[in-house]
Amino acid sequence: MNAPPRDPVATEQLLSGVRVLDLTNVLAGPFCGYQLALQGAEVIKVEVPEGGDLARQLGADASLNKQSMGASFLAQNAGKKSITLNLKNEDAREIFLKLVNTADVLVENFRPGVMDRLGVGYTVLTERRPNLIYCAISGFGQDGPLRDRPAYDQIIQGLSGVMSVTGSRDTGPLRVGYPICDTLGGLTASFAIACALFRRRATGEGQFLDVSMLDATLATLGWAVSNWLIAGIEPSPMGNDNVTASPSGTFATGDGILNIAANKQEQFESLCRLIGREDLLTDCRFAEREGRKENRQALSQEIESALAAASAGHWEEALTKAGVPAGRVMSVPEALDSEQVKLREMTQTHLVPGVDRPVTVVKSGFKVSGFRRGTSRAPPQLSQHTHDILGQLGYSMQDITDLHTKGAI
Repeated sequence: MNAPPRDPVATEQLLSGVRVLDLTNVLAGPFCGYQLALQGAEVIKVEVPEGGDLARQLGADASLNKQSMGASFLAQNAGKKSITLNLKNEDAREIFLKLVNTADVLVENFRPGVMDRLGVGYTVLTERRPNLIYCAISGFGQDGPLRDRPAYDQIIQGLSGVMSVTGSRDTGPLRVGYPICDTLGGLTASFAIACALFRRRATGEGQFLDVSMLDATLATLGWAVSNWLIAGIEPSPMGNDNVTASPSGTFATGDGILNIAANKQEQFESLCRLIGREDLLTDCRFAEREGRKENRQALSQEIESALAAASAGHWEEALTKAGVPAGRVMSVPEALDSEQVKLREMTQTHLVPGVDRPVTVVKSGFKVSGFRRGTSRAPPQLSQHTHDILGQLGYSMQDITDLHTKGAI
């Protein structure tokens, strides 16, 4: 399908005019705030004065960590402003309450009850700002026997069943190779906020959003969950094989690894003809779909013996032309350097004050006609916008100096 004609790029974005207070740390919450910032929301990151978001100290480059601009922080905080507030300090809480009066959304990922103990919980905030959309992200949600446990991605991967279906029978259970539960939690939270903003536009009402990383992960397990709930079949690790079809998985070639998804009968037939193994079509083990699944290993060996004649790149092109879905298994650098990803302009480079190199980050996973994808604002230095924001709230320079002295900011 052809893309719609490109409209002139809008000066505003989808969430222009929405102010978000982002009190989150490390990944799930910051990822949520980043998705909102990418759509034009004004996201004010509220950090503790001593060190700020822990992600500022995390990442593969130790020198950036020492500068409190770790790669983990840079990856998901472009487009945001940074203000530091010590919410244990009475003056800082008063500043925060004034800031809440100007906000549409608040996102936090503390353990349940922490905001209440600080005196700035949902009830207190909505007395001042009744239409506030308050999003609480936690590992397990605001209720249940696990509510007070800390949220760590690998723990959620294990408790959700994700690890039980990852890897093979010989190697599993394995964790997914990136923090998928944190990411899903953040993505779910940003979707929930967008839904609540839409409803508020019609009703004027605020909302309390209870986002659980465990819930968010279970919601995406799809067939693994439904095969158990509906069919009574407990899912098991299948390695690189597709549980629903064969040959559908990862195959060795003469040079490189190739994914093939010959899920339909006609695709299997085209595959066999292309690799010169028409005999597989009449082999009673492979002629029909269920037989191929039962004899998956034997079929894979036969196919790999034929694929050894050429490279993964050769077979990807040939199979795709023949209507058989296929693609090489790429490294992250190879994926980012691919023509497809470059054409889609999935990355954006920022010049960050105090950082000794350009910083390239990924954008959102969708485009919107007429709107520019990405943000022009670089990831913020700790407390970079504190003076500006306090000035907007009516604080004088002397007030700000006094607040520094008192340890409020």
